[in-house]
Amino acid sequence: MKTEHYNPSQLEVEISYGLTELAKEMEKFLTHNKVVKVENKIKEDNPMLVFQLVDSDGDPHEVVVKIIQRPDSF
Repeated sequence: MKTEHYNPSQLEVEISYGLTELAKEMEKFLTHNKVVKVENKIKEDNPMLVFQLVDSDGDPHEVVVKIIQRPDSF
């Protein structure tokens, strides 16, 4: 399927939703952190996920993941 609309593209939005749903599953890979909240900014030019984490000492951390689909190349 050819992508006709970018920013955000349907694929970017779907991946963004999928990663949001899998956030708690990712905790098994985070040895010293727990996911407290995931803010999903789908309306952005490129969707962005903001992961709010807390480590084993109780310190807060934030990780930002930006979803970017490159233009199709055929």
